[in-house]
Amino acid sequence: MDLIKQTAENLSIPEEKIAHTIDLLQDQNTVPFIARYRKEMTGNLNEDQIRQVKAEWQRLQNLEDRRQTILKSIAEQGKLTDQLQSQIFAASTLTNLEDIYLPYRPKRRTRAIAAREKGLAPLADLILQQKVTDKTLQVLISPFINKHVPDQDSALAGANDIVAELISENAAVRQMVREKGLVNGKLSSEKTPASDDHRQVYSLYYQFTSAIRYLRPHQILAINRGEKDKVLKVTISIPERDWLTAIHSQYPPNARSPFYQNLKKAIDDSAKRLLLPTIERDIRRTLTESAETHAIDVFAKNLHGLMTQPPLVDQVVLAIDPGFRTGSKIAVVDPTGKLLDTATVYPHPPQNNKTQAYQVIEKLVKAHKVTLIVIGNGTASRETETFIAEITKTNPSVSYLITSEAGASVYSASKLAQNEFPDLDVSIRGAISIARRVQDPLAELVKIDAKSIGVGLYQHDVNQNQLSQALDQVVETVVNAVGVDVNTASAPLLMYVAGIGASLAEKIVRYRDRQGPFRNRMDLKNIPGMGPKSYEQSAGFLRIRDGESPLDATAIHPESYPIALKVLEQVNTNQKPGSVGWQKAIKNYKDSTDIVKLADILDAGLPTLEDILDELIRPGRDPRDDLPRPILRKDVLNMSDLTEGMQTKGTIRNVVDFGAFVDIGVKVDGLLHRSKIKRGTTLMVGDIIDITILSIDQERERIALEMREQNDHN
Repeated sequence: MDLIKQTAENLSIPEEKIAHTIDLLQDQNTVPFIARYRKEMTGNLNEDQIRQVKAEWQRLQNLEDRRQTILKSIAEQGKLTDQLQSQIFAASTLTNLEDIYLPYRPKRRTRAIAAREKGLAPLADLILQQKVTDKTLQVLISPFINKHVPDQDSALAGANDIVAELISENAAVRQMVREKGLVNGKLSSEKTPASDDHRQVYSLYYQFTSAIRYLRPHQILAINRGEKDKVLKVTISIPERDWLTAIHSQYPPNARSPFYQNLKKAIDDSAKRLLLPTIERDIRRTLTESAETHAIDVFAKNLHGLMTQPPLVDQVVLAIDPGFRTGSKIAVVDPTGKLLDTATVYPHPPQNNKTQAYQVIEKLVKAHKVTLIVIGNGTASRETETFIAEITKTNPSVSYLITSEAGASVYSASKLAQNEFPDLDVSIRGAISIARRVQDPLAELVKIDAKSIGVGLYQHDVNQNQLSQALDQVVETVVNAVGVDVNTASAPLLMYVAGIGASLAEKIVRYRDRQGPFRNRMDLKNIPGMGPKSYEQSAGFLRIRDGESPLDATAIHPESYPIALKVLEQVNTNQKPGSVGWQKAIKNYKDSTDIVKLADILDAGLPTLEDILDELIRPGRDPRDDLPRPILRKDVLNMSDLTEGMQTKGTIRNVVDFGAFVDIGVKVDGLLHRSKIKRGTTLMVGDIIDITILSIDQERERIALEMREQNDHN
């Protein structure tokens, strides 16, 4: 198989782009580096496309490896015909390939194998041939009666076993039944008699039936979990007409044949004993794989949205990790994330010392000139919000917001947190994490296992290796898109920079601590372990601000500095790099210049030249700066304050199959059902949207929302 050609066809991407991309990947280049700095070679493929190329290429390679193994196995059995070889080469999926191989796969002893050993294979052939003859059944069977096959019934039973196995292993039959099952089959679930589901977690599926093609991913994963917990019994049913039609297309019965009834009996036995159970397992596996892929994709998109939330810079933050019995832990950090102060207050039951808590927080706000109070959204968060709102009312310069504390406890107990704050209580470390994740979500969240951040659906039920890989790719994409200040970044952040990894990240931090701040990108080459390849891959993503060269603070790769310097010579501005005047001068130059001609003069690729100009216009631009800031609040809002039809803004907290959960400033997040989302809109965690309140259920604490157009404020 021509893997380049096949990959190009499957992904609808020109062969040349595929070939160059594969060459780059095989030369140990990272995906972010290829997408950013090798656009001329890939034809401007983005990271997602490059990863698709990589995955499809690997899938086809695995398929080809399996194909060769199967060909060798069948050839060694002496059963490889030209026709069979053609079928094997034509198989485009692993499932098709395994269907073809099934009859030749070494297997444990079966009834059909025993029947063949008794010499009944020719009788099975007669049953399958369905020839019309004047001979009686007794005459046709008599040659097969011997000491191992004592009578006619024994002969027919053995021959039927062979026929049943042949039918169940026929690749065309299996494929047709599988396809029909996915379209016309039904999945049913019911509560098992001995199940213990006192919270009725799976009550929706106690008596549940759905056409397979209409099942939603979250339903599949919920049913799988219920089955695993022994609460649900699950069955797949495929209409008889479908599997019968598939079998008859390959093995048509002839009512005039003396073996007509025998074939019908063998077909029924094959379907119910062999074929349908395996196809039903195949369908369950297909549904599960599809649902898991979808769930992982949703988690990855949500994580991307969370990690690309814009940082709240220049804020002195007082963070509260709320709690009841053990108190609420407080940490105050300066705009750089440095810890300034800590405290513990007990405003909630059983102590109810709200006055003391108020006084402590007021004192901290004044002493450290706090500008933002951040409340973790866990236990007692809304109760904490109530008295924090009283503080913000009397301090005009202070606002508050509630943020997700998911993963803060994981970080606080980690070795990294212990090294960073060895003398602090675990819960205080959690409060520090809550503060910092608002100041710079990306820099803080990379310290936490992405699976613990809690923006997924059924994340513990999916393939954990695939989930980890997908989430790591998200973090890698975001980190390299934003860029990393090599003089301030932590090792957990540096390890996601293209070409670095965990070991080199630690070496960078140790070198920086020992030698002081890096003054230019060339200094990076002095780091032990920073070889030519690592430097090539990482240099463009590592920023050095206020260093010896303004270019070191940009995403321009050092290999392109000669081109950038020639551009600056032509612009000929004496404005300070990065200033408004500088940006205006370069933009005017870009707008008034034939870029295609300039690329030719400078012997530069057009995409690279355009990237250089964009970087010079806004050097070191953080792509998160273009996104809306989190909603800062001054006063608390209760469910009783809400009315149907009220219009407000909300922050997307989680996106799931059936819609999105939106924080509108009250105790519970409202549900924006997918039917109430504007058509064509893609929502991401962290998005701020305009919504209308449709209904409020005070007793069940549920709020239904509808999305409205950004400019619809009537």
